[in-house]
Amino acid sequence: MRLSSPSSFSVGAALLGLLGVLSVAQAQTQDVAAETEARVIVRFKPAAQSVLAKPLSMRRGDTETRSIVQQRTHSLALRSGLAGGKGLQSGLSLDARTHVVKARGIDSLTLAKRLAADPEVELVAVDQLRKRALVPNDPLYPAGAATQGPAAGQWYLRAPTSEVVSSINAPAAWDRSTGSSSVIVAVLDTGIRKDHPDLAGQIVGGYDMVAYSSSSSLALAIANDGNGADADASDPGDWVTQAEVDARTLGSQCTSDDVANSSWHGTRVAGLIAAASNNGLGMAGVAWNSKILPMRVLGKCGGYDSDIIAAMRWAAGLSVPGLPANPNAARVLNLSLGGSGSCAATSSTGVLYRETISELTSMNVVVVAAAGNSAGLAVGVPGNCPNVISVTGLRHVGSKVGFSSIGPEVTLSAPGGNCVNLSGPCLYPIVSTGNSGTQGPRLADDHYTSGVGTSFSTPLVAGTVALMLAQQPSLTPAQVRSALVSTVRPFVTTGGGVAGETPPEACKAPTATEQLECYCTTSTCGAGMLDAAAAVAAVSPVVVTPTPTTPSAGDSGGGGGAMSALWLLALGLAAALLHPGAARR
Repeated sequence: MRLSSPSSFSVGAALLGLLGVLSVAQAQTQDVAAETEARVIVRFKPAAQSVLAKPLSMRRGDTETRSIVQQRTHSLALRSGLAGGKGLQSGLSLDARTHVVKARGIDSLTLAKRLAADPEVELVAVDQLRKRALVPNDPLYPAGAATQGPAAGQWYLRAPTSEVVSSINAPAAWDRSTGSSSVIVAVLDTGIRKDHPDLAGQIVGGYDMVAYSSSSSLALAIANDGNGADADASDPGDWVTQAEVDARTLGSQCTSDDVANSSWHGTRVAGLIAAASNNGLGMAGVAWNSKILPMRVLGKCGGYDSDIIAAMRWAAGLSVPGLPANPNAARVLNLSLGGSGSCAATSSTGVLYRETISELTSMNVVVVAAAGNSAGLAVGVPGNCPNVISVTGLRHVGSKVGFSSIGPEVTLSAPGGNCVNLSGPCLYPIVSTGNSGTQGPRLADDHYTSGVGTSFSTPLVAGTVALMLAQQPSLTPAQVRSALVSTVRPFVTTGGGVAGETPPEACKAPTATEQLECYCTTSTCGAGMLDAAAAVAAVSPVVVTPTPTTPSAGDSGGGGGAMSALWLLALGLAAALLHPGAARR
């Protein structure tokens, strides 16, 4: 195809190009101190006036090509209101209609949305900076390299393999996001050890709600910190002795089954969500640049519904009588807790949880809860409540781990840890931050501990949600759920059990009979296995495509009438500047 000669391009448009270069140069000078530089890739429509006015071809020299592209960019800046301090710069051309466009003082996503509205633009994509696949250097993360922790390391975070099927593929998610400090995850649990080296810088605010609803001697005994509700969410330990059970100082619901050393449960959950990572220390969290709001709701033998519900409200930023306002409202609530019971509208307890969760959902707060550890029985409260993302636990091979609850209320499944072996160290536990104190804490303890349970499946999902919100803060809970569900990997139907024994069956609807290991179905374990990388990718704002518009009666075919008029006005002004006598004639 024969190219039009340089002389066929109007003098006015040439001057516009010159003025564009000058205005961009001026904008660069004004914005030289700006830290934000946006980079997007813009593709113009084939019939765009700026494209038709001066087509590009490989035959054109570099200087002429740059001039033409800059003319297009400047015209785009004029139409988009970006010809001043945020003047656009042209960059590399990918083809005859596709060019890199840069600007200072504005972020890439905002620029993409703004330019996508232009009638001459076909597509805008954020020009992302790609790096090597991010793998943290925390010593507990890789397999076989840890001196403290399981030989499998943090197997549940790595990319899945044929042997370890249920891993969530966090490294590919980290290539897009490692979280944001503006995304706060509230951990409603036993409190937290803020002095743990992998958590010390990850905490914002928090509150101790244990004994908020009552300051009786029983409530204070359960609190175990000498007082009721206060702003210190530190975990004093939740150990229970047989002597306490026998003396009934912790109430009749505390039995010999509760006798144990301190669990440091909240510290373990918090570490899985947001332990400081890539710092050469300990372990990696899922969303290590996000923050944790510790909400202490569990003490010795557990915690009351009233304290938990009040904590849910306060954590989300709602007003709670008698408490100060929460300056660090959470976008995600992690509830690695629960118990038997119904969340139906006919249950009084269910109504309280349902109403609270509904109110939080209307505020765009995402609630993630454990399905429970009832060995295949029904999901408990609050995991069975509407609008909750409920999580079941998986073995490393992808089958349901024996201890996990199941049911139609489950949203999806994630690794819960399992040992496989009957003797020796557990092979596939979930390792996280902890404390080595058997009763009270050891201060500034850099201890890491291993365990199993849906309590640890849940924070893997909550951490993934934090990564998603870091990419797209405007997501609603329904959009988060949809993205998680639509990106899961399918459940396995082979690979479980023990060689030489009868293989597991498909999981069945829960009854009063326990179901140990079984192959998950979408009616018992949710939509599938969590894929953190796919979920984050699904909500990453990379490409912005403008919505086609129908020209009005007065429009010409190549865009809106107003834009066409602006184009002609600019050309006329340029011509007048070149030939001042023409205006007088």
